[in-house]
Amino acid sequence: MRISVVTVCRNTAATIEDTIRSVSSQTHCDVEHIIIDGASSDGTQNIIRKHEAVIARWVSEPDEGIYDGMNKGIALASGNIIGFLNADDVYARPDILETIAATFEREKVEACYGDIVFVRDDMETVVRYYRSSSFSPKRLAYGWMPAHPGLYLKKNLFDRYGVFRTDYRIAADYELIVRLFGANAIRYRYIPEVLVKMRLGGVSTKGLRSNLVLNQEIVRACRENGISTNLFKVFLKFPMKLMELLVRSP
Repeated sequence: MRISVVTVCRNTAATIEDTIRSVSSQTHCDVEHIIIDGASSDGTQNIIRKHEAVIARWVSEPDEGIYDGMNKGIALASGNIIGFLNADDVYARPDILETIAATFEREKVEACYGDIVFVRDDMETVVRYYRSSSFSPKRLAYGWMPAHPGLYLKKNLFDRYGVFRTDYRIAADYELIVRLFGANAIRYRYIPEVLVKMRLGGVSTKGLRSNLVLNQEIVRACRENGISTNLFKVFLKFPMKLMELLVRSP
């Protein structure tokens, strides 16, 4: 079972080598790493060229943002399964993709997901644990989703239900999850393990304004996919999210 890992990057020379090495060190026997670079100007391409032997395909060209880049990666992918690893993130262990492949084969599902941890630059100090165990399609109306970096999907889902919508600024990953798990009720399995270590940062976690846009897009995503919700419902998730700040060892 081939797994395609798509990494979208732009000006990530400081971190992308860690990501590439993390993918190339996976023990699963059939991994395809695809890198979509948004015309970086900081030497990112030089690092990618240095590791071309372990990268299946890569392109560097202007794009319309991260979701456009992800869609380019999906179009290039030849794997049965597709996942996304950010250019400043790494897998928690070398056998993560092996675990994911075994889950798909054993459980006969269309998607699987696990937990992630947010870490400092040393990639060891955990500052937040994102548990996906509490997710269910019923919670989509409250803004709940499995951690996107820990989500793996059958490629044929994109063929049947579409790719990321680029008219969303921050929450296109949420809209896709609503479309798949809510509107179309795909079969899935939760893996009770930390799959990815994620450096702090990201568009959806940058300040009050970004959070407001995110929550507005969450409401829009639900409504456009037939799920009734409102901003009040979405904001109700935050007291429960505070529990994630109680860091526990993975």
